[in-house]
Amino acid sequence: MFRRVLIANRGEIALRIMRACQELGIETVCVYSEADRDAPYLRLADRAICIGPGPARDSYLNISRIISAAEIADVDAIHPGYGFLAERADFSEVCRDCKIEFIGPSPEAMRRLGDKVEAKRFARAAKVPVFPGSEGAIEVEEEAVEVAAEIGYPVIIKAAAGGGGRGMRVCHNEATLRTNIKKAQQEALAAFGDGSVFVEKFLESARHVEVQVIGDKHGHAIHLFERDCSMQRRHQKVIEEAPAPEVDRKKMTAVCEAAARLVKSAEYAGAATVEFLMDNKQNFYMLEVNTRVQVEHPVTEMITGVDILKTSIRVAAGEPLPVKQKDITIRGHAIECRINAEDPTRNFMPSAGRIDTWELPGGPGVRIDSHVVPGYFVPPNYDSMIGKLIVHADSRAEAIERTARALREFRVGPINTTIDLQLRLMQDSAFKTGGIDIHYLERLLK
Repeated sequence: MFRRVLIANRGEIALRIMRACQELGIETVCVYSEADRDAPYLRLADRAICIGPGPARDSYLNISRIISAAEIADVDAIHPGYGFLAERADFSEVCRDCKIEFIGPSPEAMRRLGDKVEAKRFARAAKVPVFPGSEGAIEVEEEAVEVAAEIGYPVIIKAAAGGGGRGMRVCHNEATLRTNIKKAQQEALAAFGDGSVFVEKFLESARHVEVQVIGDKHGHAIHLFERDCSMQRRHQKVIEEAPAPEVDRKKMTAVCEAAARLVKSAEYAGAATVEFLMDNKQNFYMLEVNTRVQVEHPVTEMITGVDILKTSIRVAAGEPLPVKQKDITIRGHAIECRINAEDPTRNFMPSAGRIDTWELPGGPGVRIDSHVVPGYFVPPNYDSMIGKLIVHADSRAEAIERTARALREFRVGPINTTIDLQLRLMQDSAFKTGGIDIHYLERLLK
């Protein structure tokens, strides 16, 4: 097991990693930017090192500064969390070159599955269902037009690297496809340093279902069942739950097994999520693979009892997976609400500022993952998520009621948050019946 781990992240996930390390007897070194200098969670680390100014490019995205901090602190490993450098194969490679273990996949495995075009190739070989579309990256406009004509409109242009909706364009005819192909390439290049895009079939109505998987360095891979993340806006998730409601269990089990097969075929060690879209006939199509721990990992932990953070650290240290597939079962239902410092009434405008009121819910089955305390200042430099409310109950109906109760108890001020919106969604008839798709929230808020 590692002696000392550097946490190359901030906020809620930095604290989550810190706690997992401490329970494993590992010392922690937490890096921070000047914008996070007064963050209270830093006091819980064995050591904290400033790596630069507030802008992420000068701190949390600066590989040389993070490696310098790791060498100064004499760490054995680096945990990237999610976001920032978590899915950068070059960062994983630099760690290896510096003889520092990267708690995540090898750069080779990350490139196999992190690039959407390459991941689709692997998926086809592993018999994982994928969308019809271009076999590889689109080089010229006419190639995109030919693919679209073959699979039929609407189609979607996607960036091969990255995510979050950048480099993504939906096209309903040839004219819009021709107009958007170069725009998507330019946006992808600006966002990810890679202008590669591809074209695939677009589902007008679909649910977003993803499978949590973990592989080890001994050739094993397991799945921890699925999560439904359909309640989203602008490709950003607002509510996640597990297991997915109203899905045929036999079909879902086959999809979960396919996801584990894909990860195993890529010789992948660490936590990953294989994302799918499901149509109204419950046909599944792979979207992409997230080669890191997900924000919504706690809902899976709640229904399986598997600590994903501790397991991924053990795997990175060379230990085999501590559980076998046959030992993992679904227990009850879990829901996660991402508590964001945003104003949903103003198109989710970020709401930075000091938090004076911070009253947390409690009671049976209620978990809060957050780095916030009263007096905390939400900086404008980073993602607006300030915490996660995770609720577990014996049934989905009970989980919804418990989540609503917890949201009523959750008081944050004076900044704006998504709490009132999420409480409204817990009372929404379509959500209660599981009858939503990925565009439902945007339609509801129009």
